[in-house]
Amino acid sequence: MSAPAPLTTAGTAAVNTAGNLNPTLADLLAPTPDPWLLIPTLLAAGVYLWRFSASRGTPAGRAGWPVWRAALFALGTVLLLITTQSRAATMTQSSMALYMGRLMILAELVPPLLVLGLPRSLHLNARTGLGRALNVLLDPWVALAVWTAVIVFWNVPAGFNASVVSNTAGALLPALYLLSSLMVWSVILRPLPSVQPSGIGSRGWFGLLAALPMMAVASVWLYSPQVLYTPYVSALCLWNYTPLQNQQLSGWIMMLAGLPALALAFIQLFAWLIKLSEGQGMPPQPPTRPPAPPTRP
Repeated sequence: MSAPAPLTTAGTAAVNTAGNLNPTLADLLAPTPDPWLLIPTLLAAGVYLWRFSASRGTPAGRAGWPVWRAALFALGTVLLLITTQSRAATMTQSSMALYMGRLMILAELVPPLLVLGLPRSLHLNARTGLGRALNVLLDPWVALAVWTAVIVFWNVPAGFNASVVSNTAGALLPALYLLSSLMVWSVILRPLPSVQPSGIGSRGWFGLLAALPMMAVASVWLYSPQVLYTPYVSALCLWNYTPLQNQQLSGWIMMLAGLPALALAFIQLFAWLIKLSEGQGMPPQPPTRPPAPPTRP
């Protein structure tokens, strides 16, 4: 979770001139369209609505694609639009905490809603091209590697400096968080069992491992006695927060946002242990024998 680029002198002057150091919720939610993210989001939502409407024609389709799944998908889409198409997306350069809040919505709220919105009747052939590709992308080790790389790269000094120089922290990083988190939550929730042969125990261990990098970064930000990123030492922050307070608040946001996924991982592990203990405690069942043929008088 990289911190956004600090305001330049011109940017600071513009903020002071506009008197926007204390934006309200209405200011943050004001529409600010970004076509690069808006068009793909609307296309995906349109395809989902089309397929959902077509499934309502048969009882089997309605049973496999209930309304509550469509409602979760719609909620995830709305949150995605709010975090990427509002003025908050353009005001986070002067607030690390606001930027972190957006990233956590994209990483910890939007992906599970979208994944849970997929119909359980969706079956893919693992031998086709799409099935093979998803089998690789949703492999736990691949998802964990991509997720860890996104978190670590943008939090070491080299990655942070590169994001500032190339100005990729504003648009590229939220997209990477969304895509990598979609991979992680797809492994945890297993929406495509035909191409995801993992059990609940392996998913629990995966969820636990996937939560560690984010919790580690949050702890460093939360307990560091000084600002870790030099460009932020004298940055002008929203709502009169100091750079150190912004960094600590970002740590709290990241840590609290990661707790639900960590709790789900422990639940999956406990369920796996209970299932394992029940299986070991049952006595072996004798092999069933076919019934004897009736005897003739």
